[in-house]
Amino acid sequence: MKKKSVIEIIASTRFLHILLSIILGFVIGAGFLAVMGISVSEAYGKLISSITSVKGFSYVIVYATAYIMTGLSVAFSFKTGVFNIGAEGQFVMGSMGAAVVGILLKDLPKPVLIPLCFLAAMIAGAIWGMIVGFLKTKWGINEVLAMIMFNWIAFYLSNYIAGIPAIHNDGTAEATKTISQNARTLLSQELRTKFDLAPTANWGILVAIFFMFVIWYIIEKTTLGYELKAVGANRNAAEYGGIGVNKSILTALAISGALAGLGGALQVMGMGGRISIFTGQEGFGFAGIVVALIGCSNPFGVLVAGLFYGALTYGGSKLNLVGAPTQLTSVIIGTVVFFIAISVIFERLGGGVRARKNIEGRKEREKEAASLPAGSEKKEDEAK
Repeated sequence: MKKKSVIEIIASTRFLHILLSIILGFVIGAGFLAVMGISVSEAYGKLISSITSVKGFSYVIVYATAYIMTGLSVAFSFKTGVFNIGAEGQFVMGSMGAAVVGILLKDLPKPVLIPLCFLAAMIAGAIWGMIVGFLKTKWGINEVLAMIMFNWIAFYLSNYIAGIPAIHNDGTAEATKTISQNARTLLSQELRTKFDLAPTANWGILVAIFFMFVIWYIIEKTTLGYELKAVGANRNAAEYGGIGVNKSILTALAISGALAGLGGALQVMGMGGRISIFTGQEGFGFAGIVVALIGCSNPFGVLVAGLFYGALTYGGSKLNLVGAPTQLTSVIIGTVVFFIAISVIFERLGGGVRARKNIEGRKEREKEAASLPAGSEKKEDEAK
């Protein structure tokens, strides 16, 4: 077996693309710190120490939960050939759906109210995704442009709903009322105190892990998953094979939207407890694109990538304690995404190396064949 070159190994292993991109992200971040005259070891040491304590890691999990859900949303759509840049709007609609139910139906018992909030969020997110899918399949409207517009519609619609008297905060805060305690997913106060966990520690991560397995099962073990992947790989071939392409697109966007919507519910039910009137988009859906890219659009990879993103988000907020800018994590993440995006260069270089080796090997065989005495090839074939 011929040894592969470094470029060929990188080109054939997606994991190495990601790992190399992450390393380069931290290297370039270190370069920025050095230019600013800040100790790299001190800054990165603070980043690591802030997330390795019990309380710090519980914060990482809290931050990561929403990122994992939006990452699953985007990853699922990637697998089915649809670029769901609308996860931000779906997340917003899901969070508002859960908040409205948690406010208006506050007297329902916890075992009833929490599932209702989840259901409302998933329905809101699914509808928001399906509207764009309908526009695409019915009139051929570009889904990327439509999703960007619907992100803004969700943004302003959420602000409008937050201002409705029945939903708006009774005080001076520009936010909704706080949802019922029966709708919260927080761990008990006793448990949070006993293990020194974050005040917002909640069991939403278990929901995210559950849906990680659900999405993996759908994609890998069901007929629906096979059809959706077939449409993502080649729509014309899938249609020729009898698969309903338009139906698959609508299904993919509905499931993807439901996942992002549930992420919004977990965020408001676990962390905030209420939704502020936005002054700008929060970016959870866009972070989901990054998480899906780092996780290679694999549900299990998304879990790890979501934790990584959550660690950078929380750890980065502590960098100012050592004089380093909190924006450093944005530089690292941006660099990682940049190198992941240009990883196609390695694939092309790897393909070029393989093609060159094949040509050289063929030339060597032709040269050997030409140097053999007349009739020897025939004798060798007979001997074989």
